[in-house]
Amino acid sequence: MAKKVKPVRPAARLPKGFRDIEADELRATQAMLATIAEVYERYGFEALETPAFEYTDALGKFLPDGDRPNEGVFSLQDEDERWLSLRYDLTAPLARYVAENQNKLPTPFRRYATGTVWRNEKPGPGRFKQFTQFDADTVGTASVAADAEICMLAADTMEAIGIERGEYVIRVNSRKVLDGVLEGIGLGPDDVAGEMRLIILRAVDKLDRLGVDGVRELLGAGRRDESGDFTVGAGLSEAANNSIIEFVTSSSAQTLRAGTGAYRLTGFDVGLTGPSENLNVLSRLRSLFPDSTRFVEGIAELTQMAELLCAAGYDSDRVRFDPSIVRGLEYYTGPVFEAELTFEVKDEKGRPVRFGSVGGGGRYDDLVARFTGKSVPATGFSIGVSRLQSALTALGRNKGAVASGPVVVLVMDREQLPRYQRMAQELRDAGVRSEMYVGTSKKIGAQMKYADMRGAPCVIIQGSNERDAGEVQIKDLIEGAKAAQSIADNKEWKESRPAQVSVPEADLVTEVKKIIARHTD
Repeated sequence: MAKKVKPVRPAARLPKGFRDIEADELRATQAMLATIAEVYERYGFEALETPAFEYTDALGKFLPDGDRPNEGVFSLQDEDERWLSLRYDLTAPLARYVAENQNKLPTPFRRYATGTVWRNEKPGPGRFKQFTQFDADTVGTASVAADAEICMLAADTMEAIGIERGEYVIRVNSRKVLDGVLEGIGLGPDDVAGEMRLIILRAVDKLDRLGVDGVRELLGAGRRDESGDFTVGAGLSEAANNSIIEFVTSSSAQTLRAGTGAYRLTGFDVGLTGPSENLNVLSRLRSLFPDSTRFVEGIAELTQMAELLCAAGYDSDRVRFDPSIVRGLEYYTGPVFEAELTFEVKDEKGRPVRFGSVGGGGRYDDLVARFTGKSVPATGFSIGVSRLQSALTALGRNKGAVASGPVVVLVMDREQLPRYQRMAQELRDAGVRSEMYVGTSKKIGAQMKYADMRGAPCVIIQGSNERDAGEVQIKDLIEGAKAAQSIADNKEWKESRPAQVSVPEADLVTEVKKIIARHTD
C-alpha cells in the first residue's frame, strides 16, 4: 500500500521587513491623516492620488541594472516587458504627473498626497520596507515665499495633530549654503556638483543616526557597521573632515575653520532667543564664505524666508535655521527642511527616547526636467506617518487610537434571530456601533467571551422571560469587570449580578447610550 504523502503547507509568516497593522493603530492613522488633510486644504493644496506602480525609469534614481532592477525598489515586468516598480516616494510620481499634464495645470500647482511607499532596503528597528507618507508640494514657482509657506504648513500640522509648541521645531538650511561650504574647504566645481558632493551630503545627513564619529568615518576612509558591511567614505583630508564636522555641529562657542584657514566662525550660537534669532544666525553666517556665489545666494534666500516667517508670526520657537540640517536625496537644490520632535519620553524599561525627525523636504528645481528638459521649480514636505503616530502614542495623544468595541446582542434563542437582528439595527440607526453575535456557539459563556475579546462596552440579553415581559437585560462589561474584582466567589457574583440591569425594550437605545457615555466622558 502506497504511503500517504503529507501535503506541503506554506508557513504562516510575515515577509521580512513588513508588518501587520491592527484596528487601533489604523483608527489612529485615519484620524491623524484626516487632521493633516484639513491643514493642507486650509493652505489651498488639492488632493492627488497616483498609482502604486510607475515605470522604473520614471523613478530616476533607480534604473534597470542587468536583468532586474532590484536596488532600492521592488520591480516586475509588464506584458510589454517594460519594467515597473512600486513607488519609492510620492515625489517622483508627482514629477511624472506634472510633466505629463503641465499644459492643463495652474501655475503654480499645489497638491497633497498620502499613500504607501515601498523601499527594497535593509530593514531595522522601526524601519520597514512598506510605510505611509503624507506630502504637500508647490510646483511651478521659484519664489522663496513658497518655501517659507511649506515651513509654516509643517509647523501648523504638528500643532493640529497634538504636538504642542515647544515640543517640535522645523529646522531649515540650504543646499546652496552647504555647496558654498564645500567650495570653502577646497573642493573644485566638479566635485561640488558631482558624486563627491552627494557622498559628503549623504554622510552628513546621517548625523542624528550615526553621531559625529560615524559621520567622520564616512567623510574619511569609510565606515563598517555592526553587521560587518563596509561603506566607502568620501576620502577627505583630516582638515576638510574637521571643517565640515565643526560647521554642521556649530553651536555656542564652537568654531569653524575652512580647509585653507581663510575663514573662521567664532561664537556661533544657535540657541539665541527672541523673535530675531533666525536673522541673527543668518547675519553671523553671511560673512563666512563671501567668495562663494552659491553661499551668498543661499544666505540671501534664507534671510528672505526668515523675514516672511517672522512677519507671519513663525519665529525661532517654531521654525529655526540650523546649519546641521542636510537632506540626503540628491535632487534638493535650495532650502531644505526637517521637522524634529524635541520632547523626550521613557520606554518600557524607563530609558529616555527621542523621536527626532518625523518629516522633511526642500526645494527640488530639477526633478521635472528629467522628463521635459526644462527646469520646473518645486518645493515640498513629506511626513513619515508611522513615526509621527508613534510619537503621539508615546504622548498619549493619539486621537481615535482606542475605540470602544461594538455592543454585542447575544443570541439566546436561534428562532428569534430576526428579533435580535432588529435590536442591533436599531442601535446602528442611532449611531451606536453594534453587532448581533453571528458565531455558531449556543453557549452564553462563549458568546460573552467573544464580546470581551471584541472590547464590547456592554451586551444585550433577551431570553424568553425578558421577551414575554417586553424587556431586555443590558450587562455593562466594563463596570462588571471592576465589580468582579471585589467579589469573593461565584455565588456572590450570581446573587449580586453586577452592572446588569433590565429595561423596557423601547428604552434599549437610550440606556445603551448612557452606558457608553459613562465610560467615554
